[in-house]
Amino acid sequence: MNRTFTYLITQKDSPCTVESYLKKRGYSHPILVQLKKTQNGILVNQKWAYVKTILNPDDKLEIHLEETASSEHIVPVELPFSIVYEDEDILVVNKPADMPIHPSINNYENTLANAVAWYYQSKGQTLVYRAINRLDRDTTGLLVIAKHLLAGCILSDQMLNRQIHRQYRAIVCGKTEKEGIIDAPIGRAEDSTVLRRIDFEHGETARTRYRLLSYDEEKDLSYISLKLDTGRTHQIRVHMSYIGHPLPGDFLYNPDYRYISRQPLHSYGLKFIHPLTGEPLSFTAHLPADMAALVKEPELTSTEGLWDNDF
Repeated sequence: MNRTFTYLITQKDSPCTVESYLKKRGYSHPILVQLKKTQNGILVNQKWAYVKTILNPDDKLEIHLEETASSEHIVPVELPFSIVYEDEDILVVNKPADMPIHPSINNYENTLANAVAWYYQSKGQTLVYRAINRLDRDTTGLLVIAKHLLAGCILSDQMLNRQIHRQYRAIVCGKTEKEGIIDAPIGRAEDSTVLRRIDFEHGETARTRYRLLSYDEEKDLSYISLKLDTGRTHQIRVHMSYIGHPLPGDFLYNPDYRYISRQPLHSYGLKFIHPLTGEPLSFTAHLPADMAALVKEPELTSTEGLWDNDF
């Protein structure tokens, strides 16, 4: 994946070095090192330049990012997944259930990484796989992938600084309160590398906000919306179980398969700033069929109002 970026230096920007100018725009040290090694990686007024070159008003700075290799050890495999949005810098997908996002032991050819590798191979393109947000294998919904090193660097910083906003939808057992905040630290369960538990002594800070959308009295199931102030492993599943409202079909924390065969958890809304254009982006993904069969989901005509209430 190759990208060229052009910047016109203004009076406000200068005087400064190429390095300081680019760092303000999200270029990391590894990117600058790569640019030094790239032929014509940095041009000022169409002439090769150093990172220490001084920029002046009206200078034209051109940056050429080159990635000629794809991610190692990711086998391209034709697998179904839905593309919500794509441009030269990012890919937003709607991940199906039963699909890990990264290869691992016993999961070499059934992951989102394999599917994305196949998609780009079919287009004659290379891609280093960079998934920015993470979803469990059976959690469905929105996930953003950076298509080059700079987009990945900027989006990772946004993720670290909690500037990528995510809204989840879940179905849980019992009738919840109209809304609530769960503030309970999460740590590893003893003798397990997978299970998590509430651990007030050694756990990491974890905070989940939820709001009741509807309740099915016959099935005794609540349909809720959630936002995360932190992003711990299995956070929603552990927190909802902790307050007595586990997700049905959750093979780790509540293996009750009467209504659904996997945990009914869906990454419903995703909002962030485009890493290169600075444009605000907001996406939603309707519930998958197995969850939609259990709740009454209103038709979504726009994302307006989705993020107004922080509950």
